[in-house]
Amino acid sequence: MPEIDLARLRVTYDVGRLNEDAVPDDPLELFAAWLADAADAGLPEPNAMVLATASADGDPSARTVLLKGYGPDGFRFFTNLTSRKGRDLAANPRATLVFPWHPVHRQVIVSGPVEPVSREETAAYFRSRPYGSRIGAWASERQSSVIGRRDELEARWAELAARWPDPAAAATGPGTRDERAARAERAAAEADAVPLPDFWGGFRVVPTAIEFWQGRPNRLHDRLRYRRPSPDATTWRLERLSP
Repeated sequence: MPEIDLARLRVTYDVGRLNEDAVPDDPLELFAAWLADAADAGLPEPNAMVLATASADGDPSARTVLLKGYGPDGFRFFTNLTSRKGRDLAANPRATLVFPWHPVHRQVIVSGPVEPVSREETAAYFRSRPYGSRIGAWASERQSSVIGRRDELEARWAELAARWPDPAAAATGPGTRDERAARAERAAAEADAVPLPDFWGGFRVVPTAIEFWQGRPNRLHDRLRYRRPSPDATTWRLERLSP
């Protein structure tokens, strides 16, 4: 296997700039514009973000999750509450998010305390998920725990899928059109009844700081950080950080 010379791997950042006099007062407006730019540039899953947490004793961990909503109340995502991230946030409810939009030479870093999303909001999102993902949430009940083989996971998924059949599959099976329609109707009712697991929920990161990073030549990057002067402040302070 050829060895990669990591010391020589580098990219020249020269596709944009970030000036204080050209950004809005509200960082969420700039985030919305940058998220749209990332989507327009064809980045796969522009809502993918690295979530960094720490346990009660300070042991850090990070993983990629998907942003499922944002606004003045925070940046929302959903997960298994018994997973490592869920346990971390229960014990130490603070987090940092990183949106690594490398192809457009941008990053956004969001930091702040974390609050649980209401069960009503969680249930509404859970119902909107694809059928397979809802079954998968149940199949991976022990997320982040050690399992013996993948076969165990797939067998559990099949068992749950038999309990709550896929309406789309029911509509394409054998029989007359009326029989298929009747099966599909029954399966749809059963699929809608896939319950929200009590071990599954949502969190929102309530930002106290949002940093926008724009790559620039010679590593003189633009870094603008919006920071709340106090936890209950409704306005933001804009600061330029040294690269």
